Amino acid sequence: MSAAGAPGAALLGPAEVRRIAARLGVTPTKKLGQNFVHDPNTVRRIAAAAAVAADDVVIEVGPGLGSLTLALLPAAAHVHAVELDPVLAGALPGTVAEVAGPALAAKLTVRHADALRTAAADLPGAPPTALVANLPYNVAVPVVLHLLAVLPSLRHGLVMVQKEVADRLVAGPGSRVYGVPSAKLAWYAEARSAGRVPPNVFWPVPRIDSGLVAFTRRDPPPDADRRAVFAVIDAAFAQRRKTLRAALAGWAGSPAAAEAVLRAAGIAPGARGEQLAVADFAAVSRAAARADAPAGAAAPRE
Repeated sequence: MSAAGAPGAALLGPAEVRRIAARLGVTPTKKLGQNFVHDPNTVRRIAAAAAVAADDVVIEVGPGLGSLTLALLPAAAHVHAVELDPVLAGALPGTVAEVAGPALAAKLTVRHADALRTAAADLPGAPPTALVANLPYNVAVPVVLHLLAVLPSLRHGLVMVQKEVADRLVAGPGSRVYGVPSAKLAWYAEARSAGRVPPNVFWPVPRIDSGLVAFTRRDPPPDADRRAVFAVIDAAFAQRRKTLRAALAGWAGSPAAAEAVLRAAGIAPGARGEQLAVADFAAVSRAAARADAPAGAAAPRE
């Protein structure tokens, strides 16, 4: 099989992608959020933007036919590919061996699994240090937050998601698209936009643009419990047009209790959730714990 790309590269072009898919009897499905990248320049760009170092162990979610996998393997110490589709998971090692050779294939471990149920114990060897993935649009945010939660070894990453989702993930307080994904990602990492990806590099061609989000792990706010902070975030944005005094009433037990907690945290009760940084949400959580206020019965979403 011929591989597209620069000299020394082993990447898949449009013809190779369709040939592999036909051989496997695979048709991209909307149910699994499958849009395969078939442009070598795009996967080179993603791999470069991910800044994968020689000692990085990468976890890639949804490798599909292997376009991005082939771009990551030469740069990384190892790649763990987590693929939900059993046919694609079974075929990926053979594709990599055929296109890139046995040396790079030896650096790949494929796990047929749901990324949302993947834990550190499921990934043998050195723990992952980087997340690099073309994520299915329908599970992008939950996957990123779940992996950051269960893989504390992750130092950095780059994910390709729906452009609208990318904008939300990198938004800061005060932005009209700042919300739950923005605040929760900020608990784990500093995120930034790493560019836009046009629809025509995918098969099938989606109706929307994609965006690249790069992140670097940082310490969370001190003396705060993640689940408790995430419960505050969920409550604050459940009714984002309301003031925090009103939005947090159910979480705190009453509007008066919410106001007391907010004032103890140094937050104006008339403020809205979109004005608060993750450190502010942590301050509210700490104030509630000091006051022994109810923290809400519902467990926060990841």
